[in-house]
Amino acid sequence: MEAISEFVGQINGLVWGPPMLVLILGVGLFLSLGLKLMPVLKLGAGFRLMWKGRTAAGAESEGEIPPFQALMTALSATVGTGNIAGVATAVFLGGPGALFWMWLTALVGMATKYSEAVLAVRYREVDERGDHVGGPMYYIRNGLGRKWAWLGVLFAVFAAIAGFGIGNTVQANSVADVMETNFGLPHWLTGLVLMVLVGMVLIGGIRRIGHVASALVPLMAVSYLIAGLVVLAINAADIPAAFSLVIKHAFSPIAAEGGFAGAAVWAAIRFGVARGIFSNEAGLGSAPIAHAAAQTRNPINQGMVAMLGTFIDTIIICTITGLVIITSGTWTSGESGAALTSMAFQEALPGVGNYLVAIALAVFAFTTILGWSFYGERCIEFLFGVKAIVPYRVAWILAIPVGATLNLGFVWLVADTLNAMMALPNLIALLMLSPVVFKLTREHFEKEKALGV
Repeated sequence: MEAISEFVGQINGLVWGPPMLVLILGVGLFLSLGLKLMPVLKLGAGFRLMWKGRTAAGAESEGEIPPFQALMTALSATVGTGNIAGVATAVFLGGPGALFWMWLTALVGMATKYSEAVLAVRYREVDERGDHVGGPMYYIRNGLGRKWAWLGVLFAVFAAIAGFGIGNTVQANSVADVMETNFGLPHWLTGLVLMVLVGMVLIGGIRRIGHVASALVPLMAVSYLIAGLVVLAINAADIPAAFSLVIKHAFSPIAAEGGFAGAAVWAAIRFGVARGIFSNEAGLGSAPIAHAAAQTRNPINQGMVAMLGTFIDTIIICTITGLVIITSGTWTSGESGAALTSMAFQEALPGVGNYLVAIALAVFAFTTILGWSFYGERCIEFLFGVKAIVPYRVAWILAIPVGATLNLGFVWLVADTLNAMMALPNLIALLMLSPVVFKLTREHFEKEKALGV
């Protein structure tokens, strides 16, 4: 077992090494420049489209769920433990400067996420049940042609297995940990309850996931934001210093202090970028699977809704977590992960803070399990057809209590490694299909200009 762990660890070091981080940031930067920074400049237009997309479009638009629900399904999978535990880990390992690199990852990641969704809608198919299916495996096959189909198959294999890590066992385990620490519930009980709840939603397929996500995600995200803003109001005097720490140590090493081990600039970049990607999933190729189910005829509009996912996830939610941790001063305490975030909220809101983080983490993780089950199903369907969906669903539901009770170091390592292996085929496809994205985008905005919109 140790030999396997070590082997996976070495592969993990390779796939998440400098080349991968450069590739993810590089593709994002390339797409941002190719789109003439449109994702950042048209942020407001994106929010307007999201607001308009709350209700199902008329019968003439193809798809299963309204654009807003597609974004919420993608966000349900994205806003998870990464926003609470991941940010804390990044600051613990990379210092405050890691937050700056998370922001940068998000800004270029918006172009990546936009391009993924544009291609997902452009190259989606209708399966034998009449559902719209799409995502990297389909845009590789239909966009790059048959000779590249193997790349799509690789993506689907990695994603279907990776889902059990990042989207299932890791989440269940985080919830079980938090529930035990704060409410004294045994791990197996949390696992059982989660299993039943997830099972009840999954029976209803994407439409029910869309409904649950569009109710839970905004509610939980807004509550978490309000709590975070209350803490920042209490720590208001420390905010300017926190920002200067973030900017300064993005480019200069930071010395050890208290339980904090100190960090080189490379650590800030590495953990900021890696945790940023883990949190917002831009370039991973997961979110476009949800956006392919959106009721829309216009790939560009869905792309503009999709890019908000990265903005909301990292620029808004992760920033709040990061600033709460830095202004509270707990980042030098030696704690890491969700425990560090709990402690930071607890400093400002004694007796309430830790429960707040516990509940937020539980709801975020629950919705992540739902969103990722959908991703995994779509990948399994791509590989083996519709008949494979029900067995996959059953396996998915049974994995939850297992994840809640296992030691997760190894699972986390495998999941993290498979995430990088998913990202590779997707990033190659994004680069090769970028002319399509640029052309569709140009035509769309030229048409808008001509119509005087």
